[in-house]
Amino acid sequence: MDDNAINHGASTWAVVLAGGDGRRLQALTLDADGNVVPKQFWSLRGGASLLEDALQRASAVAPLRRLCTVVAAQHRRWWDGLVSHLPKRNVIVQPHNRGTAHGILLPLLHILARDPDAQVVLLPADHYVGDEDILATALRRVADLARADDRAVYLLGIEPDAPDTELGYILPSPRRFSDSPSQVLRFVEKPVLATAKALIDQGALWNAFIISGSVWALLRLFDSSFSATIVALSQMTERRIELEAALFDQFYERLPSVDFSHGVLEGHETTLQVLPVPRCGWTDLGTPQRIGMALERLRDYSDAPSKHARTFRLNLADRYARGNRSATGIPAA
Repeated sequence: MDDNAINHGASTWAVVLAGGDGRRLQALTLDADGNVVPKQFWSLRGGASLLEDALQRASAVAPLRRLCTVVAAQHRRWWDGLVSHLPKRNVIVQPHNRGTAHGILLPLLHILARDPDAQVVLLPADHYVGDEDILATALRRVADLARADDRAVYLLGIEPDAPDTELGYILPSPRRFSDSPSQVLRFVEKPVLATAKALIDQGALWNAFIISGSVWALLRLFDSSFSATIVALSQMTERRIELEAALFDQFYERLPSVDFSHGVLEGHETTLQVLPVPRCGWTDLGTPQRIGMALERLRDYSDAPSKHARTFRLNLADRYARGNRSATGIPAA
């Protein structure tokens, strides 16, 4: 996207999180030869990968020069060609996957070293969205909100289509206007069906794990247990000396694996706000059931599924046909 097409401020950065291993789906996200492909580099449609879709999504709020992605060193053969259009410094490589907390902390420190006044939008690389225009509008709005208050952190919450026991929920405080942000009261992860129904009745939203705030506001979410890590990574980031790659690798290998939702966000509810997003055919792709549902929804957007998608659907059906077809939402072959 042309930088001149972005009219949302000079300091908005977007970071696509693509460093996960996707182990839960390794038997399903296969290429045409049956080789395992980490899900963020795989495609539902047989065309652009989920990572490419997410980078395009992120371009709604940030120009190419401020569009970053976090990837894992061991996945280089999959991402190398996909991100070749990005500035080299914007491809942030983790030597090891140490959970989403460190997968977010590392790019924040990279951005801080380059632009201390940055506003940042964080997006996962494993989502399917039926109506990208709706989500793009929400992304631009949440970036504007964060830019207007550099102390605030905003999350996007998707208006639920129906109760779902495989997704996380954000329960907001009562909203004066249906499209206005409100304080987060609590997070609920994968509730049972009755609880999911009750949450929706109370106005709960699906947690899309899309987050926006100033680089400083986002870094303030990390408590004192990350202090030594922040100091060490900041020093390595600022020096950027290739000869220290081995030291960086060794340091990263010793880091614990920390989940951002549980290890960072929880406990900060009173400092977080959530912006509701109208229904847009959104789902994450964290489980076989979620992928089955996304494939079902693809029928609404394409009359001719690709060979890749058909191959995947058959693979998914083969594994889950025994009593699980209705649970996955897999269309009949």
